[in-house]
Amino acid sequence: MFTKTMFTKTYATVMDWQRTLLYRDGVLERTLEPGRHRYDEKRCKLVTVDMRPRMLQVVGQELLTSDGLSLRVSFAADWAVTDPVAFTVAAQSAEVVLYGAVQEVARDLVAAHTLDELVGDRVLLGSGTATVAAAVERLGIRVDAVRAKDLMLPGELRKAALETVLARERGRAELERARAEAAALRSLANTAKLLTDNPVLLRLRTLQVAASPGAKVVLDSRENV
Repeated sequence: MFTKTMFTKTYATVMDWQRTLLYRDGVLERTLEPGRHRYDEKRCKLVTVDMRPRMLQVVGQELLTSDGLSLRVSFAADWAVTDPVAFTVAAQSAEVVLYGAVQEVARDLVAAHTLDELVGDRVLLGSGTATVAAAVERLGIRVDAVRAKDLMLPGELRKAALETVLARERGRAELERARAEAAALRSLANTAKLLTDNPVLLRLRTLQVAASPGAKVVLDSRENV
């Protein structure tokens, strides 16, 4: 008795931003490019990989600076898949490996600088792109940028930083007030000298004030006119 086995043919559409791996009987047969493809649904399995750029976020973690102070930093990595086969088979989860690589680089970057340096120049935390890229290159991943997103100081350090800023601003306000008072005193001194040297000018100023509505002028009878 002869039995004829019928194969089930199914169509799959691969979008322009995707690559699809076609496995036949558990073995990778080929990579499907964008378009419509026919395959044997009973014997084949498809694994689709998104090739579009992505962003990985590493949530804030407590890290120690070179001067032993704690700093909470969150990072972001811009990346994309370049080799769908390596991305699928080189690790159980390529994204988890990438996440760990960013964590390690973040720890090294923070440990290499003091707290004041990191707070004053966040660019120092953006120099780990090449290191992360090298760590995940075998996974078919391209890393375009690794950067720090947020820097959060512990409560006590935030309070100390705020007090420092307030003290600095108070000092500036006091300095400006002192400058204004000094300028006013100089103006009064110059006016007094001018009136002393020019009695006629003093009398003209007195008449000008007396002519103002509601002004009251008290004349000293002992003044020699």
